[in-house]
Amino acid sequence: YHPLVWFGHAANWAEQRFNKGNDKHADIVKGSVALLLVCLSPIVLLVWLQVLLVGLDWLRAALDVVVLSFVIGWQSMKQHSATVSDALATGDVEQARRALSLIVSRETVQMDETQVVSSTLESVLENAHDCLFASLFWFVVLGPAGALAHRLVNTLDAMWGYKTDRFLYFGRAAARLDDALGYIPARLTALSYALCGAFRLALQSWREQALLHKSPNAGLVMASGAGALQVRIGGPATYHGKLENKPWLGMGDTATQADLPRAINLVQRALLLWILVLAVFCLVAVWLV
Repeated sequence: YHPLVWFGHAANWAEQRFNKGNDKHADIVKGSVALLLVCLSPIVLLVWLQVLLVGLDWLRAALDVVVLSFVIGWQSMKQHSATVSDALATGDVEQARRALSLIVSRETVQMDETQVVSSTLESVLENAHDCLFASLFWFVVLGPAGALAHRLVNTLDAMWGYKTDRFLYFGRAAARLDDALGYIPARLTALSYALCGAFRLALQSWREQALLHKSPNAGLVMASGAGALQVRIGGPATYHGKLENKPWLGMGDTATQADLPRAINLVQRALLLWILVLAVFCLVAVWLV
C-alpha cells in the first residue's frame, strides 16, 4: 500500500511500454519520456495540493510530514542491516546472505562473511545518502515537491540504472538526473560522516578514492564513511553473472560484523548534526526577520 510501490508499478508499466527496440538514441529519448511520464504526475499533484492549502499552515505542515514519511526510507535500511548483523552474530552466514540479497543488486550466494559485511556497509553508507540526506536536502531547498522529485528519480535509477543490454541507454536519463540531484547532497553527506567519525581518515579516503568508483556520488560517500569508521570495504563483486573489479574504499582493518551497528550510529550522528545545523539556521532566520 506504500505510494512508492504504486510508483514502482507505474514505472514498470512505462518501461515495458517504451523500452522496445535496440537503437541507442531512440532508447535514450524513450527513457527520458518514460521518466517524465511517471514523475511529473505525482509532483504536479503535490504542488496542486500545496496551492489548495495556501493559508492553512497546519494542514500544509501535515502534508510536509506525510511526504517526508514517504520519501525517507532510512528505517527500512536500519531494519535490513540489523537482520544481516543478527544473522552473522549467530554464525548463520546463509541467512545473512538471504537478508543482504533484499537490499543489493549483486549476487550474494557465494559470499563469505567478510563480503557480506562489506556489502552491507556499502549499502548502509550509500543508501543513507539516497534515502535520507538527499531527500532532506531537497526538502530544505524546494520543499516537499523537491524531496518527492528526488525520491522518484532515485527510485527510477535503482530500477533502470543498470548497465545491461536492456537498460544501458533506456535508463541513462534516470541515472544522469539522479547523479545531478545527488551531487551536492553527496558531498554534504561525506563531510557529515567525516565530522562524526575519524575526520582525517575520512577526508583522506574521500580525496584518494572517490574517483576510483564509477559513480560520481556513491564513491565519495562510501569512501568517506568507511574512512570515518576506520575500516576497508568494497572489492570485486558479481552483478548479473559478471564479475566487476570494484575499488577498495576506506582505510583501516577489514570490516567485521561489529562494524555494522557502528555504521548505523555514524549515520544517526550525522543526521543529528544536520538537524542541529538546520535548527540553528531557522533560529537565525527568525531572529533576522
